[in-house]
Amino acid sequence: MYIFKLAFRNILGAGLRTWLNVVALSFSFVAIIFLQGIYTGMNDQVEQATIDAFYGGGQFWEKSYDPYDPLTLDDAHAPLPASLEDLVKSGQAAPLLIRPAAIYPEGRFRTILLKGIAPQQNVLSIPSSLLKDGEGLIPALIGTRMAKSTGLHKGDELTIQWRDAHGTFDARTVVIADIVRTSVQEIDNGQVWIPLDQLQSLSAMPGHATMVVLKRNTQPPAMLQGWEFRSLDYLLQDLHAVVRSKRIGGSILYLVLLFLAMLAIFDTQVLSIFRRKKEMGTLMALGMTRWSIIELFTLEGGLHGILAACVAALYGIPLLGYIARTGWELPGAADTVGFAIGEKLFPTYSAGLIVGTTVLVLLVTTIVSFLPTRKIAQLKPTDALRGKMS
Repeated sequence: MYIFKLAFRNILGAGLRTWLNVVALSFSFVAIIFLQGIYTGMNDQVEQATIDAFYGGGQFWEKSYDPYDPLTLDDAHAPLPASLEDLVKSGQAAPLLIRPAAIYPEGRFRTILLKGIAPQQNVLSIPSSLLKDGEGLIPALIGTRMAKSTGLHKGDELTIQWRDAHGTFDARTVVIADIVRTSVQEIDNGQVWIPLDQLQSLSAMPGHATMVVLKRNTQPPAMLQGWEFRSLDYLLQDLHAVVRSKRIGGSILYLVLLFLAMLAIFDTQVLSIFRRKKEMGTLMALGMTRWSIIELFTLEGGLHGILAACVAALYGIPLLGYIARTGWELPGAADTVGFAIGEKLFPTYSAGLIVGTTVLVLLVTTIVSFLPTRKIAQLKPTDALRGKMS
């Protein structure tokens, strides 16, 4: 205990040098936790929004469907198996029919995906109830990005052309029932949503679907012939891979900050050993062993990390807590990066993240503090009292 008291008194006696090191190290604490919280929050936010709006509890794909190959869409449809039909009737699943199509906003040509969804479904967060049959034209939903790129507004009429099951081109005029504001681009960019039964009828595909989205926590049926189940792990693997790559890129920054802080502590330890040789000799003459002195100097370095954690908590907890509550407002260009982030990003700081970061920094600080002290093991008391280092 006396070694701890002596170490604590020594680092406080160092004055400004100690507090400069502590403040620099505290920046590393806050930066690491902030960056990791940003990536965790981004992953959680995008994942939750995408699951609610499109992935649900997993999807059954018609065997020909490939989201990365639009040429498969013409053949990617089939009647629902009995087990999936039962889930749809009980409200545990929502079928979607996807057809390649073209639109002509203001006389311009643009390819899109025409998607049919049941207005009464409650599996996905898409406000499909706005597609309930009305009088006259077919109601359609588009997202804000789609509306911005095409210049469409609520109430506008739009001509859509597609091919039916027999390969015959057909066209209809739809009316924009509403414009949906969503952060999920999978249901927005280049897509128009109309009632499922009308798309099935117009495409000569009664009872057909391209995919069936299960409700959260719904047990998927056994393997179905002609249909492939895609779990959330499969559907979210691209997102997780991107977040992992972002974490690796971000880790370079806080490793640099950590390295600079460790370098300052290392230099401080080297300088202390060089300037305090007589003190070490006096301690040895009073009966302190070499390893006790090594323990003393190592503890002094480690206490820099403890003080840095306390200083980081003083300004880091209010700062990071404020950002977690209010969110980090993103620039308008962030809406085009392909993530369902929205206008603000809310970091997530878990207890494991904070404790893990603290343990990591304290461990690295202790190791860096120990390395210069190894030279004390060969120190002779008589040389130390004369100010010499063998």
